[in-house]
Amino acid sequence: MVLRNQKLETLELDDLYAKISYAELVRATDIFSTTNLIGAGRYGSVYKGTLTIKKRRASSSESAIVAIKVFNLEIPGTSKSFFTECDTLRRIRHRNLISVRTCCSSCDSNGNDFKAIVFDFMPNGSLETWLHSKYIGNHQRRTLNFTERLNIMVDIAIAVDYLHNCCEPSIIHCDLKPSNVLLDEDFTARLGDFGLARLLPNSTNKTQLNSQSSIGIRGSIGYIAPEYGSGAPISTLGDVYSFGIILLETLTGRAPTDDMFKGSLTLPAFVEEAFPEWLLDIIDPDMISSERDAHSNIQLKGYSNENMYKHLVSTLAVGLMCSQQSPSDRKSMSAVTTELQSIRASYMQEMQG
Repeated sequence: MVLRNQKLETLELDDLYAKISYAELVRATDIFSTTNLIGAGRYGSVYKGTLTIKKRRASSSESAIVAIKVFNLEIPGTSKSFFTECDTLRRIRHRNLISVRTCCSSCDSNGNDFKAIVFDFMPNGSLETWLHSKYIGNHQRRTLNFTERLNIMVDIAIAVDYLHNCCEPSIIHCDLKPSNVLLDEDFTARLGDFGLARLLPNSTNKTQLNSQSSIGIRGSIGYIAPEYGSGAPISTLGDVYSFGIILLETLTGRAPTDDMFKGSLTLPAFVEEAFPEWLLDIIDPDMISSERDAHSNIQLKGYSNENMYKHLVSTLAVGLMCSQQSPSDRKSMSAVTTELQSIRASYMQEMQG
C-alpha cells in the first residue's frame, strides 16, 4: 500500500464524528497522566479518558469513556503507522474489530506535530493481560475458563476472516498477538492495532503481496510467520500462523517468548510433542478448574471432563494446523473459522445433553 503525506481530510474515519482537538484530549486524560495510562507499544501509548464527542450530522453530543492512542512521532515510521491505521480503519466495520470514534492531527502545546486516534474503551482490557497477569492492582484476577477462551478464539477467527475475505481490497493484519485482542464488557473479543496492516491489491491473487511490497515488514517476535524471516511475501497465511500461535498460547497459558522455548523447542513443537495423550500436562490447569467451577451449579447433562477434553483436543489441533512451518500446510482463515465454530457448537450441544 503506497502512503503519502496526505492531509487528514483524505483519511476521514467516520462521517458521524468531527475531529477532536489536542486541548480536548489533554482535558480528557488529565494532561496525559500516568494514572490514565493503560498501555504502551512500539509506536505510542494508550490512555483512558472521558470525552464529549460532537456528532457531525446532529446537534447533539455524547460523553463517553474512550481509549486514546497517542503516537510517538519521534520513533521512525510512526507517522506512516498513523496513516496506515487511519486508512485501514476507515475501510472496516465489524463487531469483532475495535471501533474508532474520532482522530486528532494537530500540534501540541510546544508546537510539535501531534497525532492520536480515539477508540471505544474496552473495560476488560487485553487477552494478554488475562492470560499472563494474576492481579489487577491489588486484586487477584479470576481465570478465563475453557468456554470463554474458545469464544474469544472464535471471535478473533471471525475478525481475521472478515479482513481477508470480506474487505475489498483484502486486508492482512500483520501483527496478530494477544495484546492486540481487546475484550468488551461481555468478553466479546475485538481485534485492534492496524498500524502494520497491508492491503492486498486487486491485481494480485487473494493470498499474497509481492516481495517488493513486503520490504520492511515487521511484526512481533514469537508471532511472526517463519517464512517472513527468509524474505517471503506478506500473505494471509502469515496471519493464519500468528492466529495459531495465539490459540496455542490461550489454551496452554504459555507465551511463545517464554524462557523455556529455546533452540528447536517452540510453542507449536511443545504442544505437538504432548498431542494428544499428554495434553492435560501442558494446558493451563487453572482453565480446567475454572471451567468446572463455572458449570458446577448448572444442571448440564452432557458436561464432563471427558467432553471438555475431547473438544480441547480438537481446538488444539486447529492451533497446530495453523502454526505449521510451511504456509502450504496451513488452511485458510475461512476454513479455520468454520472448524472452530463447529467445535464450539458441538461442545455446547453436548453440554446441554
